[in-house]
Amino acid sequence: MIRCVFFDRDGIVNQSPGPGYVERWEDFHLMPEFPAILRNVSRLGFAAILITNQRGVALGKMTAAAVEDIHRRFRRALKDEYGLEILDVFYCPHDKNECECRKPKPGMLLEAARRHNINLAESWMIGDSPKDVEAGKAAGCRTILVGDAEATAPPDYRFANMAALASAIAKLLEAG
Repeated sequence: MIRCVFFDRDGIVNQSPGPGYVERWEDFHLMPEFPAILRNVSRLGFAAILITNQRGVALGKMTAAAVEDIHRRFRRALKDEYGLEILDVFYCPHDKNECECRKPKPGMLLEAARRHNINLAESWMIGDSPKDVEAGKAAGCRTILVGDAEATAPPDYRFANMAALASAIAKLLEAG
């Protein structure tokens, strides 16, 4: 079984669009700290998987094809610009209460574990929302919350911002 770091997308991997949605590649802006974080994750032998709610599909703000195009381009840019890869991308295109995959439910993490033989107890979920923490905990992962959002389920670790996470991620993962 492999160990994995699951990353939320908006606000962790790319800049959050605020209350809206990243509807096209031109609106996707990589967080400057993310490549360094991913490099440490990979160097320490963890797989990396993107886990993201994309409710904008259900609301008609964008298509599933547009989301998949953004993810394809993101993966290509990671490889071409940084020499980095992520193992997979899972996204939920559903509206609230329509499925078992939408965070805070753990469906995407559980499916990733099944598909890639991931040891969830040795894995981490990193996000900027209480939903990310809840999904990670429900799947049996350790959790990291970035930012000042109030979490209903306390995360295992909290960092004020991505820069703080970037400076601590290697030691945190090495410590287990």
